[in-house]
Amino acid sequence: MSTPSTIARTAPIAIASRKPRAIEPSIETSINNLNSRPHLSASMSSSTSGESGVNMRTRKDRPCDACRRRKSRCVINEGQTSCVLCQFHTQDCTFVQSPQPRKRKLNTEGKEESVAKRRSPDRDDRRGRLAESLSSTGATNSLIEDMANIGGPIQLKRTLGLQNDRYSQYIGPTTDFEPSLLDLSSFDPQDESLLSRGTLRKVSDLDTFLMLPDYHTHGHEHVIDDADAIENIVSPHGPALLELYFRIIHPNFPILQKTVFFEKYNRSHREFSPPILAAVYILAINWWDHSDELANLPKPDIKELERLARVTLADAMYRPKLSTVQAGLLLSQRPEGDQWAPTAQLVAIGQELGLHLDCSSWKIPPWERGLRKRLAWALYMQDKWGSLVHGRPSHIFASNWAVQPLSLNDFPDVEFDENNSDESADYERGRLLFTQMIILSQILAEVLDTFYTLQAMATVNSAGPQGTHLVLQLAKPVQLKLKDWFAGLPACLRMDSSSNIQTSNTSKLSSIGFLHLAYFATEITLHRRIIRSLSLPASTDAKPTLDPYILHICRSAAKTRLISAMDFVNRLTTSHLRSFWYFASKTNFALIGTFGSLLWATAPGREEAEWYRRRLGEYRWTLAVSCKGGASGEGGNGRLTEFAMGMLDTSTGLLKALPEKPALSRVGSESENLSRSRNRSIVEGYSGFGSFGTGASGGFGIGPPREVNYTGEEENGMRSGLVSPSTSVSSSGGSQEVYLASASAFAVRGVDEGY
Repeated sequence: MSTPSTIARTAPIAIASRKPRAIEPSIETSINNLNSRPHLSASMSSSTSGESGVNMRTRKDRPCDACRRRKSRCVINEGQTSCVLCQFHTQDCTFVQSPQPRKRKLNTEGKEESVAKRRSPDRDDRRGRLAESLSSTGATNSLIEDMANIGGPIQLKRTLGLQNDRYSQYIGPTTDFEPSLLDLSSFDPQDESLLSRGTLRKVSDLDTFLMLPDYHTHGHEHVIDDADAIENIVSPHGPALLELYFRIIHPNFPILQKTVFFEKYNRSHREFSPPILAAVYILAINWWDHSDELANLPKPDIKELERLARVTLADAMYRPKLSTVQAGLLLSQRPEGDQWAPTAQLVAIGQELGLHLDCSSWKIPPWERGLRKRLAWALYMQDKWGSLVHGRPSHIFASNWAVQPLSLNDFPDVEFDENNSDESADYERGRLLFTQMIILSQILAEVLDTFYTLQAMATVNSAGPQGTHLVLQLAKPVQLKLKDWFAGLPACLRMDSSSNIQTSNTSKLSSIGFLHLAYFATEITLHRRIIRSLSLPASTDAKPTLDPYILHICRSAAKTRLISAMDFVNRLTTSHLRSFWYFASKTNFALIGTFGSLLWATAPGREEAEWYRRRLGEYRWTLAVSCKGGASGEGGNGRLTEFAMGMLDTSTGLLKALPEKPALSRVGSESENLSRSRNRSIVEGYSGFGSFGTGASGGFGIGPPREVNYTGEEENGMRSGLVSPSTSVSSSGGSQEVYLASASAFAVRGVDEGY
């Protein structure tokens, strides 16, 4: 039989160059190194209590014949007469063969000495503590996890995307493989069929993959050396960094399988794809000071760690697996790690792995189905928020996306100590946070598709003076979805929840800030399009015919969103700022300032423009304070607001060239009052709200402008820090000040009700 060869694949974009190696290890050397790694201890065996039947008595003495040959755990469930593996392979479960004689190990002293050189007693002690920590949660090795993570390259593992020696390629409907002919192939009980080009793996009646060996791919000979180099950089602090990662990051961004990760690490770091190991360490180092064990020690060489991560990720893209997507997503969460081109590569790799498909009924381990769905939605969010922050077209389209919504069954059953109420609450809140972020990302995708595609923008521009009416009409259903999303947030994810209010325990971190910031960014993205539509394109000769009342309502609603967003940032505590923030947060902070600059630039009068200038100055001061409250050190969260300050300085700097605006002395003429009554029904039809809305709880918050009791509401605004004392209204201040105070008081009311 001919040796299977790989299918030609497009080489990934070069990310970083590999440093020249003094000695290039051969494949044989790598295999020898692989065989020298420590094996699992006897603690891997599970309890056999509860087994019944004839086999139970024999099972206590030894495994069945098939499991003995496979060197696998033999587990017989209660009430069954054959073990689970034999049932899975549809074969007889017998106990008739004699045990194979044990082979004497040779040169064990040399091996032990080699292992001792690589592992210090302190490090072994930490690995032991990790294993004890994992066992204390009640998590045990499931049979499926054993099949996915133990055994040599000959062992057939049932995972599709996490095999150690093979990678998968989805066979699409238009490739040179004809799907109708694939069923003619002879599939074995493991749903595999060997062809000259590779091994077919059928996971459902409709979906088939081609399995290819790793050893043919570029850079495979360096995998062991790269894993060792990464581990050596952080040694002996690897276990402590893992504890940080799974305590701070993983609960809020659950794209790894914690139990499997610890099991593999407790055996050897060499079981990992190098980029995923590096990515976990790189993120965890941002919270170095949050570990009592690490706080007073020097940090590892982060630059060399990042270089190795880039190099090994580029190599891994030649043999893509789920771990490749995991590593890419984690590296994108660094404060300086997000780039658009790598996101495009990750989406392409995800499609090659079939992450865009519905895997609910695939013949793969149940935990892998859940992992695939979580990873697919994380990739979806990366694409949509990357599209927003970079201003690029999205790569994922609804017409080619079949992933089902997440459910509780898609998360691991046990990842935390159920007896630890704080840890349990953190994981439950994190899962809700992840799920709600996915739903919000779908609404963002609708905003981008409705208003920011080239076709959508051309349609609005071609509508001329009716462009604003068209935008308002399209905005209504999206705004209702945002309102319902916010109203339906679980109590534990609300900013005013008792669990999210800062206490004396400042070490308690909360990541819900990035969810609310993303909500405001989505609102702002919608309102930016509305404000832009109020001015005709420069190429349009027609004169604007937009009614002043609609103009006033749209700008009032936008002002409300700006005030609410700024107040939200002002209310962030140290517990929020030092926690994990999603990669788009850096730009989302900046979008608030950009939106304020847009409203300043488009303000109809000098007084309103001056008001926005002062508010942007206050916002910059808030960002500066937040910068000091973020995580310190290189790569810390302080960079989030640093970037926003820089962008704010840039946008306000551009406004220096803005022509001086006229002073407005009257905003309430009789003709405008007539226009209000005539167009109120039009505006209400577009927005769905006929009275002042609750700003922070969603909705345009629009309605007919009305005068307010300035003594009460203006004072309330000052107490909340939302209205600058310099904007107080005097009896001779004119109608413009009345409008500003009314809009500010209205915004205060919205913020108080929503937060």
